[in-house]
Amino acid sequence: MRVVFLGTPEFAVPSLELLIGSRHELIGVITAPDKPAGRALKMTEPPVKRLTKKYNLPILQPDNLRDDEFLRRFRAWRPDIGIVVAFRLLPEECFSIPEHGCVNLHAALLPELRGAAPVNWALINGYNRTGVTTFSIDRGMDTGLIWLQKAMDIEPDENATRLTARLAVLGARLILDTLDGLESGELKPATQSGTPSRAPKIDRQDCQIDWSKSACRIHNLIRGLSYEPGAFTYLGQKVFKILRSNITDPVSSFNSPGMVVKSDQDGLYIAAGEGILAVEEVQLEGRQRMTSAEFLRGKVVKVGTILG
Repeated sequence: MRVVFLGTPEFAVPSLELLIGSRHELIGVITAPDKPAGRALKMTEPPVKRLTKKYNLPILQPDNLRDDEFLRRFRAWRPDIGIVVAFRLLPEECFSIPEHGCVNLHAALLPELRGAAPVNWALINGYNRTGVTTFSIDRGMDTGLIWLQKAMDIEPDENATRLTARLAVLGARLILDTLDGLESGELKPATQSGTPSRAPKIDRQDCQIDWSKSACRIHNLIRGLSYEPGAFTYLGQKVFKILRSNITDPVSSFNSPGMVVKSDQDGLYIAAGEGILAVEEVQLEGRQRMTSAEFLRGKVVKVGTILG
C-alpha cells in the first residue's frame, strides 16, 4: 500500500520508525511547521521531521490544512491510505484524499477518552488500565469505525511521560497490524460501543492544584501532568510545580488544606482535604527540577505555610 504518514511529536516517532522498516511503501510525511522553542526561541524541527530527514523522505509542513497548494501536493502523491499519529484535527479535504481514507492511532480504548489528551486524563481520573485504538477518521472527534484495539495496565505511580512512551511503542505495533490486515482484506471495522468520555486539551486551569481535594486525587493530577505541563500551586508569589508525589496518610483531615505539616530532611508534606501528600520532586518558578529534599536545603519552608 502507498502510505502517507501524518504526525508531529515524539509519540509519533515509534510508529514512523516501524513503518519505515516495514514492507509498506511510505511515499511521504506530513508534519507541523518548525517552531521557536526554548528561552532563546530557536527555530526547532518537530521530532517527526528529524526522522523523516534522516531517511530523505518527501515532507510537507503546512500551516493551513485547507491551503490549495498543500492539498494539490498531497493529492499528487496519490496515496492509498493515510496513517495519522498525534497530528492535528483533519478537515475532510485532507482525510478524503487517500483512496482508503485515513487511519488514526488514539492513545486510549475508544470510545473512552475521546479528545486531545487521553493519556493525561487517564491518569488524572485514576484509571488502572488504558490502551491504544486504530480507527478510521470521519467528521467527528475520534468517532470513526474501529479497526483494532490493544489494552495495557497502568503501572502504580506511573506518570504521563512514562505512560506516553509505553503507549507509543504499543501503538506503533498496532499501526502495522492494522495496515497488514487492511491490505490482506482480513480486517473488518467495528462500530464504537460503550459510553463515550472526554479527554479535552489540557488548559492552565486544569493544572492548578486544589488542595481541598483528597491526597489521592491530587496525586493522580500530579502523575497525569508530569513532567509537562506540570501540576502547580503557589509558594508565596511564585509558581511551584509538584512533579512527583506520594500519599503517606490517605485519611487524615486538617482544617487548612494546602498547609505544610512537615518540612525537614525527609522532604515536604502537605495537608490535602483528606490525607497527606508527600512531595518528592518540585520545580520553583525560575529554577531547575529537583527533589524536595534538595529544594529544602536551599530554601526554608516553615511548617504552617499555606500553599495556594
